[in-house]
Amino acid sequence: MLADKTSSAVIAVKDMARAKEFYEGKLGLSQADMGMDDSAGGVMYKTGSSRVLVYPTQYAGTNQATAIGWGCGEDLGTIVDELKSKRVSFEHYSDMPRVKMEGDVHVMGELKAAWFKDPDGNILNLVIKM
Repeated sequence: MLADKTSSAVIAVKDMARAKEFYEGKLGLSQADMGMDDSAGGVMYKTGSSRVLVYPTQYAGTNQATAIGWGCGEDLGTIVDELKSKRVSFEHYSDMPRVKMEGDVHVMGELKAAWFKDPDGNILNLVIKM
């Protein structure tokens, strides 16, 4: 039923100007056509072959789980370094079983991942492969 349908992540934010600065300025995402009037206040971004809808709501930042992840391949370390140069802080989850930290990257066998938050506290993830 939905296996061949396009999907997108949806991120709730409190301040669209601050969100645009983060998602465009720090993450480097480009706005995409939403296919509708943007007067609703949200912005659609293109990321790879996917999309991310960022929209304003009073409930922003209440999700305590990962909201979106990017498969970065071997570029993971370079992307982490670039985001750090843009003053993005990374999360360290020391309570995860069998995890070894390599700087800001969690290593779990062959899986490598890093987590960071947007200005509203939404948890975003970079992983070596998805």
